[in-house]
Amino acid sequence: MKRMVTLMRRAILIPRPEVALSPWPHPAFSPNRTPAPPFTGYQARYLAAKQGKPPHGKGKKFHPKPTKTEKLEKQEVEIKQHMTVSELARAMNKDIDHVYEALLNTEVDIDDLEPDAYLEEKWIKEVVKRSGMKYKYARLAEVKVRENKDAQRQPPGDPAKLVSRPPVVTIMGHVDHGKTTLLDSLRKTQVAAMEAGGITQHIGAFLVQLPSGEKITFLDTPGHAAFSAMRARGALVTDIVILVVAADDGVMNQTIESIQHAKTAKVPIILAVNKCDKPQADPKRVKEQLLAHDIVCEEYGGDVQAIHVSALKGDNLMELAEATVTLAEVLELKADPSCLVEGTVVESRTDKGKGPVTTAVIQRGTIRRGATLVAGKTWAKVRFLFDQNDQLMSEAGPGSPVQIVGWKELPSAGEEILEVESEQRAREVVEWRAYAEEQDKLKEEQQAIEVKTREHQESYRRERESLAHLSWRQRKAAMYRANKHRMSQRPSEKTESDQLTMPLIIKGDVDGSVEAILNILESYDAHHQCQMDIVHFGVGDISENDINMAETFSGVIYGFNVEANKPIQQMAAKKSVPVKLHKVIYKLIDDLKEELSSKLAPIIQEKVIGEASVLAMFTVTVGKKKVPVAGCRVQKGHLDKKMKFRLTRGRDVVWEGSLTALKHHKDDVQSVKTGMECGLCLDEDVEFKPGDDIVCYEDSEVQQKISWDPGF
Repeated sequence: MKRMVTLMRRAILIPRPEVALSPWPHPAFSPNRTPAPPFTGYQARYLAAKQGKPPHGKGKKFHPKPTKTEKLEKQEVEIKQHMTVSELARAMNKDIDHVYEALLNTEVDIDDLEPDAYLEEKWIKEVVKRSGMKYKYARLAEVKVRENKDAQRQPPGDPAKLVSRPPVVTIMGHVDHGKTTLLDSLRKTQVAAMEAGGITQHIGAFLVQLPSGEKITFLDTPGHAAFSAMRARGALVTDIVILVVAADDGVMNQTIESIQHAKTAKVPIILAVNKCDKPQADPKRVKEQLLAHDIVCEEYGGDVQAIHVSALKGDNLMELAEATVTLAEVLELKADPSCLVEGTVVESRTDKGKGPVTTAVIQRGTIRRGATLVAGKTWAKVRFLFDQNDQLMSEAGPGSPVQIVGWKELPSAGEEILEVESEQRAREVVEWRAYAEEQDKLKEEQQAIEVKTREHQESYRRERESLAHLSWRQRKAAMYRANKHRMSQRPSEKTESDQLTMPLIIKGDVDGSVEAILNILESYDAHHQCQMDIVHFGVGDISENDINMAETFSGVIYGFNVEANKPIQQMAAKKSVPVKLHKVIYKLIDDLKEELSSKLAPIIQEKVIGEASVLAMFTVTVGKKKVPVAGCRVQKGHLDKKMKFRLTRGRDVVWEGSLTALKHHKDDVQSVKTGMECGLCLDEDVEFKPGDDIVCYEDSEVQQKISWDPGF
């Protein structure tokens, strides 16, 4: 004990480079005491004790701190919340596979983890730790709440400034019930004769001036089942709906759908019973059918006007127009022509000479050249205004249809048009809308990630519970065996599956047509047969970019009411890219179904050629071998030696193969017909029994059909 105290005293009083001096708390070892004589030998051995060697063979191991030269500097990784896999890999200066491998045997499901998927904070830290690095949080920039810069509709104007406007009337009904012909008769044009397949496939806006001087803006909507979204859009921007029903056909599917759209938009209906000039016309039956859908005509005590017309002959068209004008007067349709413009995009398309063009209906204000408009995530400086006849207009007031040229990009049909003060303000609105959409998308993705994480954590918990009775070593071995297939190859080296896929590129003449096709394709439910991927869609003619994209994805280009010029066709042929152009939508869908069916492998279908029953069995000697022979009678069809045969006994299949001999009496024959007796030898030794059945059949390849039914 005395020696230890002495050593302690000397360790304090004699400065050494290895040990930092500090005051000793006990008064007996005060530094004011007289220093003892030096005892360097023993003291030096104690202070320079080697790592891992206990002093004097007693106590715990002594672990001095490593010097700076001995330390290995760990790489620092800046992390933040909501990092993606690729962002974390870049921050660590590693490839993406390193992150995947660091997450093996954790709760994270790496099979569903894409490079752009977000990781939770704890897994970000875990990856860094497993990689032998240390993390630090990145300095967060101060996030300011962005001010809402969106453009808004104006409040109702001063009643003193309101003036009467033309009513917006939408003509709706079932396909081929005469809607466009009715509008042609009112406009004195021949639109229906020029339409592909004789059916309307776009939504059109037209201003019609009656002989009495009143003006009516008509919207002609498609009646085909594929264009439900167009009909809904037409009902939302209209004041009055004229429901056209053929007197010889009655209420059909799209008639009912049109009624529902009108009720949803809370728009009054006028009934036009068309084709009343036909011998089989029955207007009364039409009105009675409509009672089941709450359309009660005036003669049945309701408030719906019913006009019997013949669009082809022009009968009672003025009565229909007068009924429309009368109803518009009752509705007191007025608007302020002096305020900022408000309207709705009815249709949009890309014109070769004009660029993006929209057909719109103005609801408030007066649009003029030079006005700055915003619609969706694009804006326009109005260059030109055209009417439905492509004649230049100087301005268009409330209730008028107009074609607007000057859009930076093509807005979607149905978008709201708002006028703003300047181009700078328009850019602000567009930027804000893009930002708001991005934030909404991030929230949706985060919610989907959280749901997926909870599901995976639950499955991981169940897996761990099933291994809870094992030791940790057995548990590790079991988890290794379960995850061995994941380790066999890196995630980035995963091979493509054998799933059949058909990439599609869709091009249409107007936005509404593309929308209709995409709505149909959303009903595709045969992914188990062939996966259908829409890699691109747009408005306009087939371009070089479309061909290159189709070549990259090995896809097919479908064009609706668009063209592919000769250089584009030659380029497509050179690159073996199928380009399919159609002008009628149901023909496009039929072609698409055939293309999908052609992707499927043919199935083997068995065709029975003949059946025979075994009457007796006997043997014949061929060389030194006895061969069993079945004596049979053909019951149905015929037996052909070249075809395949099957021997059945009851419900059991005894043998399948081919014949080595087929004889009628003593003659070798190629085939035996119904009612004839024959003897046959099989290519295997099989024991026949009376009553066995012999079936002659052939296998033929039959092309599969895709099971998708688009509904028309």
